[in-house]
Amino acid sequence: MAAPRTTECKLVLLGDSNVGKSCLVNRFVKNQFNTEHPTTVGAAFLQSPVPLDDSDDKIQFGIWDTAGSERYKALAPMYYRGAEAAIVVYDITSFESFEGAKSWVHDLKLYGQPHVVIALAANKSDLEQYRVVTTQEGQAYARENEMSYFETSAKTGHNVRRMFVDLAQCVPRKDALSSSTKLDDAKGGGGKGCAC
Repeated sequence: MAAPRTTECKLVLLGDSNVGKSCLVNRFVKNQFNTEHPTTVGAAFLQSPVPLDDSDDKIQFGIWDTAGSERYKALAPMYYRGAEAAIVVYDITSFESFEGAKSWVHDLKLYGQPHVVIALAANKSDLEQYRVVTTQEGQAYARENEMSYFETSAKTGHNVRRMFVDLAQCVPRKDALSSSTKLDDAKGGGGKGCAC
């Protein structure tokens, strides 16, 4: 039996300001939620291992939590470079942030890696009574763009761990890229979203 391996994976979080990117990362990495989280300036970097279901192997996510404000958007392509995975976040109570997420996805596909695995996070699901973006709208957009879709709440923790674990399962193992690319494409994922 082979020794367990840990594969490094660059993961970038994208989305407009105040959608909860930093809160999602803190919930996943530290299992904490802070209502007074300061606005990210530039980008923050955290690491977290994710065990893989099919073996004793792990994915070590190097997570780049990017600033969502307009003044930092020009820097975003620098963070896309080399990213094998991305989470694009919007706030279910803000249609503007959903439109912003579409712009982030467009830019990621334009400037990012050709086979980046993307998850769309509909965050703040704990605020259902204020929802303006329907589940169906989010799911349809994710499907059209070959992304996985998760309704999340950094506040309650709903689906946060599941989203990161699912993303880890879908990231191609670096040592297996040459032999598995055709297999992944045959599954219908096309290397863009998660067809696991």
